[in-house]
Amino acid sequence: QVQLVESGGGLVQAGGSLRLSCAASGRTFSNYAMGWFRQAPGKEREFVAAINWSGGSTVYADSVKGRFTVSRDNAKNTVYLQMDSLKPEDTAVYYCAADWRPKIPTPGSAPYIYHYWGQGTQVTVSS
Repeated sequence: QVQLVESGGGLVQAGGSLRLSCAASGRTFSNYAMGWFRQAPGKEREFVAAINWSGGSTVYADSVKGRFTVSRDNAKNTVYLQMDSLKPEDTAVYYCAADWRPKIPTPGSAPYIYHYWGQGTQVTVSS
């Protein structure tokens, strides 16, 4: 069983920054891609960013490209999402997720490939 626990959410003014963390346990973390998704009230869950098993390949949604950075520390079993230049439209619950396929070279953005999900952390950006 895989457990994912997000932290780092909160309230920030527009233009500010937050760093989300996702601590993983339960299997060999370093073998699997990790993704970040978000869901705003009344909207469907959407892809934000993903990183492959080694950290050598990343993918971003167009809406966050250039503002968000995904990274991982395999020694600490943790993936991060650094969010800069935050906008009110970034307000959402942010979820980390783990791919079930080992050592995929390029991380995916489709939710169905991520079999394990955290409980989410709220990010609120005020204008």
